[in-house]
Amino acid sequence: MEARFEEEGEAASAPEVTTTEPSLADKEAAYEKFVWDNLKRNYVGHYLHGMLGMTGFRLINAPTFLPAYLHMLSGSNLIVGLGLGLQQLGGVISPIVGANQVEHRTKVMPAALWMGGLARLQIIGMALAGWFLSGQSRVVAIIGFMFLFGLFMGTQRVVFSMLLAKVIPISRRGRLQAWRNATGGVIAAGLAYLAGRYFIDANLFGNGYSTTFLFAFFLTSLGLTALRLLMIEPEPPTVRAQMRLRDRMKEFPTLLADRGFLYFMVVQVLAIAGRMAVPFYVIYAATSIELSGKNLGLLSLAYLGADTISNLVWGYLGDKTGFRLIMLVSLVLWVASTVLLINAHDFVLIFAAFAGLGASQSGYMMSAGTMILEFGERDEMPMRIALSSTAEGIMASAGPLIGGLISASLGYGALFSVSIAFLLAGLIVLLLLVKEPRTARLSSL
Repeated sequence: MEARFEEEGEAASAPEVTTTEPSLADKEAAYEKFVWDNLKRNYVGHYLHGMLGMTGFRLINAPTFLPAYLHMLSGSNLIVGLGLGLQQLGGVISPIVGANQVEHRTKVMPAALWMGGLARLQIIGMALAGWFLSGQSRVVAIIGFMFLFGLFMGTQRVVFSMLLAKVIPISRRGRLQAWRNATGGVIAAGLAYLAGRYFIDANLFGNGYSTTFLFAFFLTSLGLTALRLLMIEPEPPTVRAQMRLRDRMKEFPTLLADRGFLYFMVVQVLAIAGRMAVPFYVIYAATSIELSGKNLGLLSLAYLGADTISNLVWGYLGDKTGFRLIMLVSLVLWVASTVLLINAHDFVLIFAAFAGLGASQSGYMMSAGTMILEFGERDEMPMRIALSSTAEGIMASAGPLIGGLISASLGYGALFSVSIAFLLAGLIVLLLLVKEPRTARLSSL
């Protein structure tokens, strides 16, 4: 009995073992440590993905090859506008749905691989349509693949922006984008010239455009593979609870209560409206110069080469000052380059105009894609990106079609004048109503 009482006494006097859940501050500190501990590997993964992926996608999205190909097949500005408008329409439909599917997940890499892979398959589809179809069926198939390409790219934009924001600190994002865009641009510019000169002029493998698209597919696939092998994705301390899409959409007014974000979206819509003229830059140039494969390659080289060089400036300057300044300079350069193109009637000036357009487009895309990550709370980021993408996509889908109608009925001068008016309106809103989000974030800490 005494022994039993002693055991019970010892048990009663033994210290109580308790486990405490780490606080939110501890979880945030651990998350931050994970990001910095794995920064080198994740930085390299995103660099390779961006460099190779953007190299391939630039060959598809540059305002040269695909518009020229559709115009060659159809002979119609309206068809060019319809195809590019449907591509953008795909990007309207998918971002919000995609954000709703991933914002509650601690890991989004699986979704990124699926969406990235499906987007790349559409490039293969365009290549195969060029080789194995003819006549009207080829035009319809290519436009269909362009729509699906836009659909999957809309979701890809959300998930890959999330991945970038999760693993690359805000002070490193500009230089990462600068170097990946610059090196990717060097490759893309060189390949654009080679594609024009040796793929398209030589009609390589029976269809130089299809050969170009196939090459773009391989480059983008290599980039996605590199990211999959190298990136280590952290689990954030908090994520949103899963919600039905209908219920989530009811919360959109709360996101738009941030006036800086709301006016930023207005600037995006106006700038994208100004892009209605982009598919017709190269077609307009053909009214003054011969649009041979060599000249097409040189204009692509100007556009992508300027994109390459300017990215280094945009990225480093953006890290130091924030990206509002980059957007301001880009819009001014965009307007100036469009004015130059309108008044250019020889190859040298047209080449210079395309260089200015390439630099301005790269600055706008980098600033818009980076600024959106700096508004509001982290848990709301996927839906902010989706709302931004959808707002852009609505205008981007209508823009090329409207541009085709304007150019067909009123001429290129009217089209470029409308484009400039939208860009100037965006510039005014940006100057008067949008503050640098990085400054606002730091002042709230």
